[in-house]
Amino acid sequence: MPIETKHEILDRYERQPRTLTDDFVDAIAWDEIKRHPFDKRLIPVLFYMRDVEVLTDMYFKELRRTPTGRDPVISKFMERWTAEEVTHGEVLNRFLNELGIRTGDNWKSAIRSSVPRGYRFNTYLITSLTNLAGRKFTATHMTFGAIHEMTTAQGYRRLITLAQHPVLTSLLKAVIREESAHTQFYWRMARLELEKSETARKLARLVIEQFWYPVGQGSKPKQQTEYVVSTLFGPGRALEILDNTVNKRVQQLPGFSGVNRVSDKLGQICLENSPGPTPH
Repeated sequence: MPIETKHEILDRYERQPRTLTDDFVDAIAWDEIKRHPFDKRLIPVLFYMRDVEVLTDMYFKELRRTPTGRDPVISKFMERWTAEEVTHGEVLNRFLNELGIRTGDNWKSAIRSSVPRGYRFNTYLITSLTNLAGRKFTATHMTFGAIHEMTTAQGYRRLITLAQHPVLTSLLKAVIREESAHTQFYWRMARLELEKSETARKLARLVIEQFWYPVGQGSKPKQQTEYVVSTLFGPGRALEILDNTVNKRVQQLPGFSGVNRVSDKLGQICLENSPGPTPH
């Protein structure tokens, strides 16, 4: 089966209708949320997920400084991607408020202003360095994005399992459908870019094996990242499921045979951190 072109990949994505439409959001049983119990241990997980979703526009701005972000096909995808991710953050924030946790009117500004200056500086330096690699780094960006989207979706599935909250389940299933569409775009673009060049394959594999990190790490404090990872993926067979749903799919990409970075990294975090006191 021939590999799709960039425009075909974008067209496939754009033909998929949005799940979290205004009508869908209005139809959510928001007034039912407080009628069901909610495990307080999962509240920091909701905050973390909300924050990471809202910070997507910051990631887009960072990427636009690189040849990847200036690619018209990728840029067009990311415009819709950013809008959808921010909507995910907005519905999670509303869920928190309906749960009785008031987040204030300026919660988005507070999230963005909380990003450490060190992260902003490091990101500026990294994006400047990636410009030296030029378009060969696009394969790395797309692979990174695919892994982030896949692990995010698995995080939401774990939250559904752990929370057992009917309204949250309905909301997150809709979010997962949009995240899955994002995964498909990133994964197909990664495969396309990796097929082009052995250098791109070697570079992408090196970066993923040495530098891949859980989504949100850096823009959010390390303690919070580790709490979320160990809470979601520590109990039961979660890491085994992650290996089957993420690692094995990543290994199907050109040049990624045998790469186990995702489950290895998250497994290490789970081993070193058990859910303890709620982080502040």
